[in-house]
Amino acid sequence: MEMPLQHQIMGYDRVASMFSPEGRLLQVEYAEKMVKKGFASIGLICSDGVVIVANKKTYDKLALPETVKIFEVDSHIAATGSGMLSDARVLIDRAQLNAQQHRVTYDEAIDVESIVKEIADLKQMTTQFGGARPFGVFIIITGINPDGVKKLYVTDVAGNYFAYKATAIGENDKEIKDELEKRYKDEISVDDGIKLCLDILKKVLKKQFDIRRIDGSCIRSKDKKFMRLSQEALKRYAK
Repeated sequence: MEMPLQHQIMGYDRVASMFSPEGRLLQVEYAEKMVKKGFASIGLICSDGVVIVANKKTYDKLALPETVKIFEVDSHIAATGSGMLSDARVLIDRAQLNAQQHRVTYDEAIDVESIVKEIADLKQMTTQFGGARPFGVFIIITGINPDGVKKLYVTDVAGNYFAYKATAIGENDKEIKDELEKRYKDEISVDDGIKLCLDILKKVLKKQFDIRRIDGSCIRSKDKKFMRLSQEALKRYAK
């Protein structure tokens, strides 16, 4: 929705910490528009693990395969973002540090929600204090807790976070979520979950779908280890 001109004249959108007369943080709403322009990412909880499949920027023949969109936060936690990925990288770097410090301090793996809270708290701070803009990124965080419970969360621009069984962020997220509502099942396996994500991206992206632009990862319950999917594996799943 377009912002009323008087809001711009009065300066309600100049800082993230100033509410408009309608009780809106306009800088936060602008940041959410940035997310809608980001490339799509899908997360699933499966019967035997968790899955993230993400669509990257336009494929460049000269780019090396090390260019990824899905990050390993810890061996049992993965994350990806949509929107301004430089913002996502900074937040995920902090999450990785938090996970390492937890292992050193307590000699055990951190639970997924603690990582999510750390990222959400950092996002919330930018909406409360002046001198900084909001992080223009939604982040999917998924993993398997030390007790074996599978988790999937999304953090928004304002610092809220929500738990899901399956969800999508970024461009075309509504169409992808509609497909997930129709086709996702609680008992879906990791292998079938990866296929489902690729099938949905094919359907939604149509001619823009290119397997070379896809980044995928999974964490299986049996070993709780982050595994990045190779291009060869993704091509097999996409058949």
